Amino acid sequence: MGCNVKPDIKKEQYAALDVFRIVSAFLVVSIHTSVFYSLNNTADFILTRIIARIAVPYFFMLTGYFMYKHIKEGDKDYIKAFLKKIGVIYLISILIYLPLNIYSGYFKRENIIFEVIKDILFDGTFYHLWYLPAVMTGVLIVWFLIRKFKLSVCLVITSFLYMAGLLGDSYYGLVKSIHPIESIYRIIFNISDYTRNGIFFAPVFILLGAIIREGKTDKLNFKKAGFIISFSLLLAEGLILHDSGLQRHDSMYIMLIPVMIYLFTQLLSVKGKEHKSLRNISLIIYIIHPWMIVFIRGIAKIAGSKKYLVENSIIHYVAVCIVSWAAAFVINKLLCRITSKRNIGRLQKKKRRAWIETDLSALRNNVKELKALVHEDTNIMAVVKANAYGHGDVQVCRTLNKEGIKAFAVASLTEGIRLRKKGIRGEILILGYTPPRDILQIKKYRLTQSIVDSEYAGQLNKEKMKIKVQIQLDTGMHRLGIDCNDIEGIKRIYNYRYLKVCGIYSHLCVSDSLSEADYEYTVKQIKSYNKAVEKVRKEGYNTGKLHIQASYGILNYQDMSYDYVRAGIALYGVMSDNKKTRESANLIPVLSLRALVETVKEIKKGETVGYGRRFTAERNMKIASVSIGYADGIPGNFYEAGGYVLIREKKAQLIGRVCMDRFMIDVTDIKNAGAGDIVTLIGKDGSEVIRCEDFAERADTISNEILSGLGRRLPILYN
Repeated sequence: MGCNVKPDIKKEQYAALDVFRIVSAFLVVSIHTSVFYSLNNTADFILTRIIARIAVPYFFMLTGYFMYKHIKEGDKDYIKAFLKKIGVIYLISILIYLPLNIYSGYFKRENIIFEVIKDILFDGTFYHLWYLPAVMTGVLIVWFLIRKFKLSVCLVITSFLYMAGLLGDSYYGLVKSIHPIESIYRIIFNISDYTRNGIFFAPVFILLGAIIREGKTDKLNFKKAGFIISFSLLLAEGLILHDSGLQRHDSMYIMLIPVMIYLFTQLLSVKGKEHKSLRNISLIIYIIHPWMIVFIRGIAKIAGSKKYLVENSIIHYVAVCIVSWAAAFVINKLLCRITSKRNIGRLQKKKRRAWIETDLSALRNNVKELKALVHEDTNIMAVVKANAYGHGDVQVCRTLNKEGIKAFAVASLTEGIRLRKKGIRGEILILGYTPPRDILQIKKYRLTQSIVDSEYAGQLNKEKMKIKVQIQLDTGMHRLGIDCNDIEGIKRIYNYRYLKVCGIYSHLCVSDSLSEADYEYTVKQIKSYNKAVEKVRKEGYNTGKLHIQASYGILNYQDMSYDYVRAGIALYGVMSDNKKTRESANLIPVLSLRALVETVKEIKKGETVGYGRRFTAERNMKIASVSIGYADGIPGNFYEAGGYVLIREKKAQLIGRVCMDRFMIDVTDIKNAGAGDIVTLIGKDGSEVIRCEDFAERADTISNEILSGLGRRLPILYN
């Protein structure tokens, strides 16, 4: 029930899902307040015992929908964290309702120890709390099934469990006279009072959420008509069962399954802004509303208005909903404030020495800015090699997936596998060489391999395993790729049986320069590329996706139109250096680099600092040791280059040689500087800022080298 949940789907799909959480919560309230009881029993039954029964399955489906990718990836830590979170919520809920349990004589029942254990595991210690153990049990069952079987098999198994549950619920009258079957259900009811629990009820709906997440219902036609028809049949089913007297309970119906499928897919199609707070508020309403019922009845008794606030079921329901919403709103605010403080504390613990901050909102901004510069039919291929230039490849790619980016470029097989294992969707192009012996891994993880030369293509084909490849053309950089004039060699690759060519690309080596000579060279490269592509097409081959522009190609050669642009350094709001570009964009730096002051000490005039005694104090000074060094990617020559950092919104010069794990700075004129102060190497501190381009320029290198060289021992904090 955290305040910063970020499910991995497009934002426009959140709106209706979030709003319907509240609708579902109020439907649950209607069950326990019998909205139309004082007016018409049939109307009350239709609302509270048929329509309102969609609420809990909806919550189950949400769980399956958002959890599926973690189950699919085998992310045990996530599942454990989920179960722990729900377990804590359940424990708190049990304690909240303990006074009402005592008041109602709950602990005076026979076999109380057995009854308490049964209630904790299945029925809930208060009538509505059964949902919490049910969702935990259901998730465990679905986790096991998905890890062992195909989704179709899982659906058969969970549907069988649901049908078994139906016979113990709405259709119990069909089996209670069949002695062998009735005996089985008698055993079940000794363990759990109902079959609407985590074994029979929850798994199928959790799985349906997962199936919808997998896209297995994308081709579902006539969603509105399907919902209307199935909903009408659900009403008919419920009324017929009620009149026939077959029901032992009324939570489970046959038509509930198609209704939930059509309802959920219909809600997903509604676009709009997400409402994260509603996710917490809906759960809080679900948990606290029985206490609000007690509260309203207490107020009615004190005010002498029982006739209106209690006996009028509609007014009673509205009153309970209002106070439940108000209480949930206040509780959510308090929980978010507590959670925020706790998160800050955790961040402070993580900031023991040095860390990277990655601003994902800045990343999203940069995607929009770069998209605005390219042709509407051109897509972005995000270059995420070297841990996404030090920004954290997995989280960056997840964010980009949400922004609609479905193509990524990495340097190596290892990088590609890592992303695929973490659930990154779309094409992943390996820009570098992969040994042919590893071709099975390329196929297994659905990666696309670059052809770095003609001989390499032949070696891959000899492995007799079909894989996707893109041909890299050498148009003048002379690094990797097939000579762009070797059309016969390119054609041979297309004719290889086991290589499926899905693209041709090249790289511009001086597109960052606006000098006349470099401009002419770049134009020559582009013409060579286009000429080669045209010749291949004239031979009747499908060239696949085309791309030649990287970051500087986007900003300096905007008039081109290919299938992709490979956005690398610019995607992260940084340029390689301070050179001007033809086009400008409002790019925001994504990364900040910070460290902590370890200690502050005073030295006297004439004393030296650091290895090699490179620095000699020309006055009495106060110096600070900063907990980051060349093992973390700080250039060893940064002191000699005149490097400085920010501390307490002021500049502080480096003094002495950079060490493996730290360096020293002059804080003589910085008031109150002390241990634990945050030092900014790249990023903002108040009104002061150090751009990565400036940092790199002082170190006589480029931003790419600084960012990609940041040490792996630096934790990354995502904002």
